[in-house]
Amino acid sequence: MMTVLKERTSIRNYDPSVKISKEELSEILSYTTQAPSAWNLQHWHFTVFHSEESKQKLLPVAYNQSQIIESSAVIAILGDLEADKNTEAVYSPLVEAGYMTAEIQENLSKQISGAYTDNTFARDAAFSNSSLAAMQFMIAAKAMGFDTCAIGGFNKDQFSKEFQIEDRYVPVMLITIGKAVKPAHKSNRLSLDKVSTWL
Repeated sequence: MMTVLKERTSIRNYDPSVKISKEELSEILSYTTQAPSAWNLQHWHFTVFHSEESKQKLLPVAYNQSQIIESSAVIAILGDLEADKNTEAVYSPLVEAGYMTAEIQENLSKQISGAYTDNTFARDAAFSNSSLAAMQFMIAAKAMGFDTCAIGGFNKDQFSKEFQIEDRYVPVMLITIGKAVKPAHKSNRLSLDKVSTWL
């Protein structure tokens, strides 16, 4: 695992001849859905651009970045602004299986309902939790021999309009996936003492 973390880099130049199958992509996404999330509400949705036609349609929305069409696929990570609607689907099976009491489910449901009266909370939660899934996707992809790059530079309003995204979801990032044709740019990391405070 540590090797995967060290070797994962942001790749912007892909071999366009390399294809990724629906089965491989589905396996990576299945691992992605194991990411942690607040209350286990799983605040994410994935729009998968797998066909050449769909990537061509995405290209102008992503400011014509060549990696969109050179990559094997592009995954749009969407954050769920109404993840509280998942409460019943998440908890009821646990109650039915005897892993959770109905009382605990009711208490959790009240907590969630209370939190989601705040639109700012809902938006923050959508971004933070879907970003956990995004990182999980990139790690799982690397573990399966694929390279990735997270992209924040795209027209989010145009994306939602072009691909008829429900108001429930907010575009967070795009992730290209494929096989690198050349290594990532050399990058530097700030020292641990610059990015941490020990108390």
